[in-house]
Amino acid sequence: MLRFREQDFGEVRHHGGISPAWPLSYQDFEPYYTKAEQLYHVHGQRGIDPTEGPASAPYPYPPVSHAPRIQELFDDFKRLGRHPFPLPLGILLDEADGKALHTSACVRCAAFDGFPCLVNGKADAQVICVDPALGHSNVELLTGAYVERLETNASGRVVTKVIATRNGEEEQYSADIVVVSCGAVNSTALLLRSANEKHFGGLANSSDVVGRHYMRHNCSAFMAISKDPNPTVFQKTLALNDYYFRSDDWDYPLGEIQMLGKSDGEMLKGEAPGWAVWKPEFALDYLAEHSIDFWLQSEDLPHSDNRVTINPDGQIVLSIHETNLEGHQRLTAKLKGMLGDIGLHDKLMHRSLYLGKDIPIGGTAHQAGTVRFGRDPKTSALDINCKAHDLDNLYVVDASFFVSIAAVNPSLTIIANALRVGDHLLERLGL
Repeated sequence: MLRFREQDFGEVRHHGGISPAWPLSYQDFEPYYTKAEQLYHVHGQRGIDPTEGPASAPYPYPPVSHAPRIQELFDDFKRLGRHPFPLPLGILLDEADGKALHTSACVRCAAFDGFPCLVNGKADAQVICVDPALGHSNVELLTGAYVERLETNASGRVVTKVIATRNGEEEQYSADIVVVSCGAVNSTALLLRSANEKHFGGLANSSDVVGRHYMRHNCSAFMAISKDPNPTVFQKTLALNDYYFRSDDWDYPLGEIQMLGKSDGEMLKGEAPGWAVWKPEFALDYLAEHSIDFWLQSEDLPHSDNRVTINPDGQIVLSIHETNLEGHQRLTAKLKGMLGDIGLHDKLMHRSLYLGKDIPIGGTAHQAGTVRFGRDPKTSALDINCKAHDLDNLYVVDASFFVSIAAVNPSLTIIANALRVGDHLLERLGL
């Protein structure tokens, strides 16, 4: 769980275009980053990542220890003059000597990355926020409900009804304040479905930006196949940002490198047809056992034509054009070069074999930017408190508000912003 870099809140020039400045600064978010790290039990270490911004407190928990093979990789990168650092993780882990203690919810299993946790060892939204909230008598979670639209009063300034379908029946809800938090795609769809005579283009959309500037990271899953086995179980503990803003031969940002959860043969079956061209005689289990797995992530730029719309049948339509790919391709080359520099080529099969795959739209988890916030109602849908410019009681609090997506995972910024908006709502309500 990484903070945006301080520079990410300003204008950043990429080879593929401009990443625009936010209406607020890193300093505005910093206190809430600290609160978010404390709330979500983030394990990490300050002072190693050269791109990190100033922090008002240390991480609340020490970094998750590296498995021996990953520690070896960490040390190799350092010998190259790079600055690997422990990847900050939200995790309910007590460990000693690389092993989970009996008091630990997390057991350091291979399914931490990309899977639901069956023992509630992840510090995720359900474990940290939803389940504790349900312990309060005035909080109820309605499951199986589909919110079809929001209705307003005659002036169009106030949301008066939330129209939902639940168990096949229409239900209506009302509140003094309505917060939409459906994710970048579905928050947009809800606002567009809620168009009325006062809001022809959808709620909060007098600026015509709702649904536009859709962003998802440019991501690749990358495997280096070594002759020596990699017995690591909990692999996602290392990251490297040396190429985040530039490299020695490139004046533009490339992105972030971090470890990926350990592959296994079952995961690789879906890729077998393409990989058979490389080494058809090797079993997928063998590839997984000998893999070192990386996640490469670069910034996607907010193009106005990358957008979410709904067609006349109410179906969601996503229109995207890939942006800013040159930096991501260079980041991949940098990783390959580093692996060669540390002698991994000597440990590979009889020829260097790298298996890489760009992540298609169906695999993205980092969607943002479709209901952007700002100070000018002509160019943004939300004000700096994430309240709709066009309505008095409607807020959108998820990744939709992002102006840019940077090149780090968005989770901590989403959490920090929710805490920030929460403080605003407490003040608004006089609590």
